[in-house]
Amino acid sequence: MPSRRVFLKNSALAMFGIGVVPGWLSRAVYAQETPGTRKKVLVAIFQRGAVDGLNVVIPHGEQAYYALRPSIAIPRPNGSGTGAIDLDGYFGLHPALASLKPLWTARQLAIVEAVGSPDPTRSHFDAQDYMESGTPGIRTTSVGWLNRALCAEPDASPVRAVSLTPDLPLSLRGPNAAVAVGSIGDFQIRDTHAASAFEAMYGSSPDRVMNGTARETFEAMRVMQSIEHMPDAPKDVSYPKGRLGQSLRQIARMIKADVGLEVAFTDVGGWDTHVNETGPEPHTGQLANLLRDLGDSLAALSRDLGDRMEDVTVVTMSEFGRTAKENGNRGTDHGHANVMFVLGGNVRGRHIFGHWPGLEREQLYEGRDLNVTTDFRTVLSELVGKQTGNREIARVFPGFRPQPPLGILV
Repeated sequence: MPSRRVFLKNSALAMFGIGVVPGWLSRAVYAQETPGTRKKVLVAIFQRGAVDGLNVVIPHGEQAYYALRPSIAIPRPNGSGTGAIDLDGYFGLHPALASLKPLWTARQLAIVEAVGSPDPTRSHFDAQDYMESGTPGIRTTSVGWLNRALCAEPDASPVRAVSLTPDLPLSLRGPNAAVAVGSIGDFQIRDTHAASAFEAMYGSSPDRVMNGTARETFEAMRVMQSIEHMPDAPKDVSYPKGRLGQSLRQIARMIKADVGLEVAFTDVGGWDTHVNETGPEPHTGQLANLLRDLGDSLAALSRDLGDRMEDVTVVTMSEFGRTAKENGNRGTDHGHANVMFVLGGNVRGRHIFGHWPGLEREQLYEGRDLNVTTDFRTVLSELVGKQTGNREIARVFPGFRPQPPLGILV
């Protein structure tokens, strides 16, 4: 297996020719040879559809939870694989998230409870836009928080910001260059003659914006093609076959290739569980299947990256939570506060952050939902500051008054 340093030097020559290696790639080679200079990476996973956080991290120590959910509540820890996996005597993981327990024990995984947006909307579309733009309640924001999180950097890597989605999400839209790729292998023009013709045509354009965009795009294509020649995940690491698992597998390849990746994004849908959230038993069904895929994907990413997880922080988010009380269809409706996972080598793991407000009727938001006690921007602000080095939080999250960090990262 070739070392990353050898790969970078060889790929620099193969991609750009002797004497014209771009500055960002030279810096990447230098980083491999100089301890302490590797780039940190922030990975965001959006769970679209509003995941039911109360059945993801179960407050099994609270009787009100079981009173509100007589048929879909996850049983208290019972050691049988059907009950919650105890974390601290009060909270537990859904049994389908068993693959995350070792990461919790190894202090790589932290949880933020009762977190969400201060905006009360129950519209999926508005709430997702507010979270991706980082400006709750403002519909006109066209730049995403993850794009603003990038520090200005001349001669930056063309793949410093990548979304493993068919289209560029709002989170990454903005003035800093970002690319959306369905997969690494598909991000190319397979006809080499056509590719050369397009590159020459756009590269010679007098339009500076078109010229610059074309140069960045073709440079990104070369990088993606070179990554394909790097070793994939070790044989003992098995990612789930679904879109999330395969997206994280490709993000891991970019991280290991050291091509300048700084922020990455992917998403997974299906979390809108109005009907039959669980199967015949609470630990089975739609939610359980989605959570198993999520947990196994995150666990595979951690095993794949190994010690590179010291440079990586992964955060999960969803537009809002779901009602504390189950509905008449063995499901839950649109709610308010939710739960976030934070995974990484620099995470203060085995810890649950945030203030738990309780599930008694007088403690619920509008008498029906878990109350938001931590603004999602408080969590993301800390991750941005630590992972991207951007300390201008007021610019990353306009209108947000930065709060004291929770201490999620060391």
